[in-house]
Amino acid sequence: MLLHQLNRRHLITGAAALSATGATMNFGGAQAQTAIRWSTVLGSTHPEAQMIQRISAAIKDKTGGRIDVQGFPGGQLGSSAETVEMTIAGAIGLLCEGAAALGQFAPQISVIEAPYIWRDAAHMAKALSSPMMDEFNAILVARRGLRIVGSTYYGKRHLTTGNKAIHSAKDMAGFKLRVPPVDIFRAMAEAWGARPTPINFAELYLALSQGAVDGQENPLPTIQTAKLNEVQKYLVLTGHIITPRLIVANERVWQSIPAADRAIVAAAIKEGTTWHDTELSRQEQELIGTFKASGMTVIEPDLDSFRKPVLADLPKRFEEKWGKGRWDSIQAL
Repeated sequence: MLLHQLNRRHLITGAAALSATGATMNFGGAQAQTAIRWSTVLGSTHPEAQMIQRISAAIKDKTGGRIDVQGFPGGQLGSSAETVEMTIAGAIGLLCEGAAALGQFAPQISVIEAPYIWRDAAHMAKALSSPMMDEFNAILVARRGLRIVGSTYYGKRHLTTGNKAIHSAKDMAGFKLRVPPVDIFRAMAEAWGARPTPINFAELYLALSQGAVDGQENPLPTIQTAKLNEVQKYLVLTGHIITPRLIVANERVWQSIPAADRAIVAAAIKEGTTWHDTELSRQEQELIGTFKASGMTVIEPDLDSFRKPVLADLPKRFEEKWGKGRWDSIQAL
């Protein structure tokens, strides 16, 4: 823990100098090289971390080594909140993160991670390519110097439990549910009658194994990568959120990349996210069978019992945060 804190402090201390120059280094008079740190809390075997590796290799190849993107998976540089802070400071150049975690800076953006807002992945993709995202981006750049440079399909989020079979939302009464430390997820858990318990993702496996929480919710590939199925008995196919992940850049670092190289980086990100979404969808289709084979009990619950209390509460509760009429305009897409 102390080593992590020292590393994080060192990164932040050096952030201003790094971001001001685009982290450019000169090796004994050789061609300048720009080194960019790219962080994710997801583990090295998750498609997101593999995507970062693929994009990094493509960028290095197509720029002749001028741009060196260095991936840091598994929360090596800190928790979600810490790495958002470091990306704002410029110590991290690129970050994969959920929209809700960025909502403190641009409250409107958290709507894209709201439960039951998307009909399917295609509906989500349509919205993420609409002018709505340009509006969100302008706010993030102006307020915190963060720019959205890509997005991915993270998957459908499902519930897992350690020792209790959940067949409807009624079974969630008093259930200690791990949620990310963001208000929308807490409100969703409360609508189900559960007790929301925010825990950092890196600490989730231990919390589940020790019974600090009764269960959690995440997409299937994330459950597998983090090995949560080892400490969870039931997989409950709630599909309550179709989740995007955003690729966010520090604006100073992004703009410091020469225009021609920045175009190469943007093209590599686009190609990489296409690969990611295909791979993640493939894994989603296979993992239910994999979890069954590993001994998990898979439950198909009463979906309306989960959906109705959330839709009766959250759109009205967060209307001011998301913007009046925002929910309806997204539904109309």
